Amino acid sequence: MNYTIFPGKPKCFCGVFGIYGSPTASLETYYGLHALQHRGQEACGIVTRDLNGNGKSFFQIHKGEGLVTEVFAKSKVFKNLLTGSSAIGHNRYSTTGSSQSRKNIQPFLVNYRLGNLAVGHNGNLTNARELREELVNEGAIFQTTSDTEVILHLIARSRLDDQVEQIKEAIQRIEGAYSLVLLTDDKLIAARDPHGFRPLAIGKLNGAYLIASESCAFDIISAEFIREVEPGEIVVIDDDVIRTGSVKSFRIYDNTLPKNHCIFEFIYFSRPDSFIFGHNVDKMRRRLGKILARNHPVYSKNDEKIIVISVPDSSNTTALGYQTELEKLGVNCKLEIGLIRSHYIGRTFIQPGQSNREIGVRIKFNTVKGVLEGRTVVIVDDSIVRGTTSKQLVKLIREANPESIHLRISSSPITHPCYYGMDFPSKEELIAHKHNADIDSIKNYLDVDSLEYLTNDEMLEAVSEAGKDNFCDACFSGNYPTEIDLNFKKEIYEN
Repeated sequence: MNYTIFPGKPKCFCGVFGIYGSPTASLETYYGLHALQHRGQEACGIVTRDLNGNGKSFFQIHKGEGLVTEVFAKSKVFKNLLTGSSAIGHNRYSTTGSSQSRKNIQPFLVNYRLGNLAVGHNGNLTNARELREELVNEGAIFQTTSDTEVILHLIARSRLDDQVEQIKEAIQRIEGAYSLVLLTDDKLIAARDPHGFRPLAIGKLNGAYLIASESCAFDIISAEFIREVEPGEIVVIDDDVIRTGSVKSFRIYDNTLPKNHCIFEFIYFSRPDSFIFGHNVDKMRRRLGKILARNHPVYSKNDEKIIVISVPDSSNTTALGYQTELEKLGVNCKLEIGLIRSHYIGRTFIQPGQSNREIGVRIKFNTVKGVLEGRTVVIVDDSIVRGTTSKQLVKLIREANPESIHLRISSSPITHPCYYGMDFPSKEELIAHKHNADIDSIKNYLDVDSLEYLTNDEMLEAVSEAGKDNFCDACFSGNYPTEIDLNFKKEIYEN
């Protein structure tokens, strides 16, 4: 059976969670993954570490396809299987690695000469093919098509006799984007790539320590946010850390290396209630909306009230910023709920053919006709990828008989694919590439009265509090901060 998540938006990569020192570790991991569900909806899994009667640790795992609430629907999984005081969890949206293979569902768990080892990975390794070939030639046998398994093999084949040192050695060989959680027999370890592409945070709950992709995973269980894992940092949590309250930290890369945070985390991916890259997502998203209004306002005839609407839920906060700034500019406007989104379709809505894609938009959205009819309507959205969904959404709004429709996008035109864990389609499928970044041509295709994007400079201005030079904007500019394996470029769309 083929499942289709609604097209039109960039797909989230993955979410990771880890906890050490809690008697209910698997439950807290479950809730953490629930809060991170937006980062991956294809599959999820949890690995726990417990002690047997002889004081020897053993690992248990439960994973499957579906949402967190589907995979962990039975409470006996927590009571009878996922016991112990330490755990890691993972939400999956496939980027590298086949989405159809259950073997690719993380966390991955192995037992090797130094004991048990489990890993969860958010991101993409850009030299995975090269490392995989090398490992296979040395006799390694791979069970999955995921780049994450490369990390496990590098650790397991290390000749060093300390697991932390093995992990350091492995990390020095991988390139690209990675936020990692690893669980050993006596440690929880977190690591972040030196560019800081993906967010990763440290929290604390009743003496236990937590790691999560976003701070919103701490809020759901009333845990305290401590700080972010720094780019190029490895964090180690063990019994000594629980006793002393001092997290062990190691640097394997010079912290003066340039940062390349994924700007799409602020634009779309992260939840607005999260704290990433040193700032609140909500604040940054509102700033994107304000800069969008300041540089690309909409005016109506005869000073009639303009209706500003978001495409729920990802652009809600940006629309707030847009309307607020538009009002400051003296424009008679009002923020309204013009689209109602259904929250009950789940991930497995089946679309039996491309000709029926329109029903996907109608099942997901419906218009509030009384709000839109006869009005100048501004739709604020965060991005346009293929343009298929945007076109159908505009058609749906047209049926409500507005005076005019104006589309405002809080990012630049997406013209290049991402190789750092964000699942954009191939370059040829991107609407901005198809139309040679000609905004008028895209406007005509979408059938809107006007279309404006933020320019790259305007977009970076909006997030400048976090440093204009601290972001990766490769999907907009084509300027990749690391070298990309040409074969990797091909493979990322075939897996």
